[in-house]
Amino acid sequence: MAPSLPTYFISHGGGPWPYMDELRQRMRVLESSLQDMPRQLGTTPKALLVISGHWEEAGFSVMSSARPPMVYDYSGFPAHTYEVVYPAPGSPELASRIQTLITAAGLPAKLDSQRGFDHGTFAPLVVMYPQANVPVVQVSMKAGLDPAEHLALGRALAPLRQEGVLIIGSGLSYHNLRMFGPQAKAPSQAFDSWLQDTLLACTPAEREARLLDWAAAPAARLAHPREDHLIPLMVAVGAASAEPASCVYHEEDVFGGVVASSFRFGAA
Repeated sequence: MAPSLPTYFISHGGGPWPYMDELRQRMRVLESSLQDMPRQLGTTPKALLVISGHWEEAGFSVMSSARPPMVYDYSGFPAHTYEVVYPAPGSPELASRIQTLITAAGLPAKLDSQRGFDHGTFAPLVVMYPQANVPVVQVSMKAGLDPAEHLALGRALAPLRQEGVLIIGSGLSYHNLRMFGPQAKAPSQAFDSWLQDTLLACTPAEREARLLDWAAAPAARLAHPREDHLIPLMVAVGAASAEPASCVYHEEDVFGGVVASSFRFGAA
């Protein structure tokens, strides 16, 4: 039996930051953590499966294009950032396998041959795998953003870990666009402390119970007025539900005050 790859929940940074020199410099700690993930694995995955906080559908959707296009889902950035291309191939075969696993778990799932890479996927991946030589498939979140449904999605996808597929939940541990800078320090710190305790110090059963009730955490709705950037965490946890977590990125002063973290589940 092949060893299982770990899963990750990453804080993916702001907009198309790898394509902007000044912003990339500000993201250098995050960049170093993303560059270190392939080293942690010690092997090149057969494919990457990304659940991005920037794709939500009525039911779970699976990107099935062999040549995924780009989705420039941001505004106010320099013109050249609307022309960048991350040319990683897709994998219709893997997409079909993913759809089968999801529907076998009693969850709704369809294939989407038109969907492209959004910046929750291409921004971190261009740092992790700059040669774009690993196939990538995105899976959407499901409308309603129910933590239980996304933990279940992770459990359904778990067999892929033994098939050489790296599962990445891509969001942000703090995502309140109206509260950045110094005013973000207290709520992001409070929520991050709860997140660290939940993921690193709790038993697997306690961890899932606390994640199901995440909105009761300190500063939860200040950290996540809408939980689209937190829900990818549920998938990463669900796919490695019995395994310990490690914090692989932690920074105290992102964007002038935000405390942010990323986590790995399972041994590297």
